[in-house]
Amino acid sequence: MNHSQTNITKVSLFCTCIIDQLYPEVGKSVVNVLRQSGCEVDFPINQTCCGQPLYNSGFTRESKKLALKVLNDFEHSNYVIVPSGSCAAMMRNFYLDLFAKDQRNLTRATAFAGKVYEFSEFLVRVLKIEDIGAKYAGKATYHPSCHLLREIGEREAPKILLDNVDGLDLVSLHQAEYCCGFGGSFSIKYPHISEAMGTDKAENVMATGADSLISCDMGCLMQIDGLLSRAESTVRIRHISQILDREIHSAGS
Repeated sequence: MNHSQTNITKVSLFCTCIIDQLYPEVGKSVVNVLRQSGCEVDFPINQTCCGQPLYNSGFTRESKKLALKVLNDFEHSNYVIVPSGSCAAMMRNFYLDLFAKDQRNLTRATAFAGKVYEFSEFLVRVLKIEDIGAKYAGKATYHPSCHLLREIGEREAPKILLDNVDGLDLVSLHQAEYCCGFGGSFSIKYPHISEAMGTDKAENVMATGADSLISCDMGCLMQIDGLLSRAESTVRIRHISQILDREIHSAGS
C-alpha cells in the first residue's frame, strides 16, 4: 500500500528504557520511519520507565507510581507508539491490573490502553502500510518476541513489513517462537536458565547463515547479541525500524 500517509498527524513516542540508555540509534530510526510514514512525532521529554520491572518483581506500589507518571505524561497524546511489545503489553494490559481497585485511574488507564500501539502493529494495523519503500541488501532472520506474540497478539505485522523490503532475503528461524531467555528480571533471577535458553536461540540464529537478526524488541536482541558475541559470531542485531529506515540505507550506512 501507499507509504505516504497523511491522515495521522500526531503520535507520541514512548522510547523504552533500553533504547533510551543503550540503543538511542534505534529511537532515531523509529522516529524516521514514523515521519516517513506521514506522522508528526512528539517526544514527552520527562518520560521514564513504564514500571514493568517493578511490577514483575512484585513491587506493585512502586510500579503504580511510574504508571501514573506515564498516564500523566501521555494524557493528551492521540497515539502512543512503543518500539517494544514488552513495554506496550505492560501499558496496554497490565496497567488495568495495577489500577483495578482505583476506579478513577482505571478509567484513565483503559482510555490510555486504547491509544498504545507497538511500532510495527501501528504501521500495519492503523496506518495500513505494508510496504514503506525500504531497501536492504542482505540475508536476515526474524525473532518474534514473547510479549508481542502472547500479550499483544501480533504475529503478522512485522513479517508483512519485512516481506516488502526490497533486497532483503528473509530466511526462517528454527524454533522461532521459543523464548530467548531474557524476560527482563527473569534473566537476573534465573541467570543459568536464561543463558541456556539464549544459547539455544543464538545457535539457531547462526544455523540460518543470516548476516542479521531482526526483532521488534531490543531486550531480546540484547540478550541474543550477548550469546552471539560469546560464540564469536558476526551476525548483527537490528531492530525492525533500522531495516525500514530509508534514511539509513539511502546514506549507505
